[in-house]
Amino acid sequence: MFRWYREINPPERRTFWSCFGGWGLDAMDVQMFSIALPALIVAFGMDNSEAGAIGSVTLVTSALGGWVAGALSDRYGRVRILQVTIVWFSVCTFVCAFAQNGTQLFVLRALQGFGFGGEWAAGAVLMAETIRPEHRGKVLATVQSAWAVGWGGAVLIYAMLGWWLPGEPAWRVMFGVGLLPALFVVYVRRAIPETRARGSFAPTPNQRAGGLFGIFSPGMRRVTLVGALLGVGAHGGYYALMTWLPTFLKTERQLSVLSTGGYLAVIIVAFWCGCMVSAQLLDRIGRRKNILLFAVCCVATGIVYLFLPLTDGQMLVLGFPLGFFAAGIPASLGALFNELYPAGIRGTGVGFCYNFGRIASAGFPWLVGHMSESMPLGRAIGIDAALAYSLVIVAVCLLPETKGRRLDVDSGRAVNVDATGYLNAPLRCACA
Repeated sequence: MFRWYREINPPERRTFWSCFGGWGLDAMDVQMFSIALPALIVAFGMDNSEAGAIGSVTLVTSALGGWVAGALSDRYGRVRILQVTIVWFSVCTFVCAFAQNGTQLFVLRALQGFGFGGEWAAGAVLMAETIRPEHRGKVLATVQSAWAVGWGGAVLIYAMLGWWLPGEPAWRVMFGVGLLPALFVVYVRRAIPETRARGSFAPTPNQRAGGLFGIFSPGMRRVTLVGALLGVGAHGGYYALMTWLPTFLKTERQLSVLSTGGYLAVIIVAFWCGCMVSAQLLDRIGRRKNILLFAVCCVATGIVYLFLPLTDGQMLVLGFPLGFFAAGIPASLGALFNELYPAGIRGTGVGFCYNFGRIASAGFPWLVGHMSESMPLGRAIGIDAALAYSLVIVAVCLLPETKGRRLDVDSGRAVNVDATGYLNAPLRCACA
């Protein structure tokens, strides 16, 4: 499974660990909110709609941050913007520990979102441009698995704090721990070089002509719009499930903090396993078939998990396929989106497609909270998640297969690799 790691060179390995670590720490900071949500609702006297709005605003600002950070990485460099975004979301998470009411938390989470979205955009492009094409799918999906590592770290921290401290101090200390990722920037600055061989991020003609909106040029417009739709479905399904799942387990299933942590641990381990399986399938069956397979399975497992009258033991067992299939789609997006764009607008395109989904998907956590006022929370989660993953199925059928596409990071062109491994003619349009 990890044979690729022995075949890559030291710069590729350092870049991999930098991106893996950054994404894992990012996930830890972000998932702290979902895990602490039941305690936050009690502490600030919020209803489900208000709590859902806080989750939604983070997705909106992360989308804007990802788009802007992607464009800035095209201009100023992937590594530099990666450093800035890690520091940004770490500091904002730390300040959340001092929120005194729901309004303050709303503002602070909105600010955190800018760094959260930007970190993925810069890191994903950096990794895609560094790694060789035959391993790109496996490596980017493995980087995505760091989300499970960070998520597990957040659950572990909260479970330990919940055991040692009463409710409110526990979540405040947990947010305070969110400052630690900022120290990771010291390693990032020393370990990894920029991806362009010429070492310059002066604006290319492609960038000067397009900037933030070059991805909507006639040759790229269709790819961008369909990619954004894919992002909406992928994020909408994930956040509809995972934002509210701890609350569902605690309120409707009446599980304690430690029991909830046990159920989430199964889902988190399954998420990591799903990323690993997706990593292998991406470079074997291709990006499109892999995403389609996982999306169909997400719809099926979500309906079973949330609609059927399961016992606690059955839910524990079914938590594994729920987390497993939820992982396959986000694990595929890094490779697919990077291979759809030329270098001059790659950061902008990847940042927009991945993070635009967060803007539209921001409505899903809010909608779950709103619907739960007139129906059981589990049913509201299931309906929203099934709708979102259905969008993934539609979108991926409209995109080209990009397996084997080589990224030309110097000339700003995307090129194809045929079965012999040699370069074909440059691609004028990713959907050609």
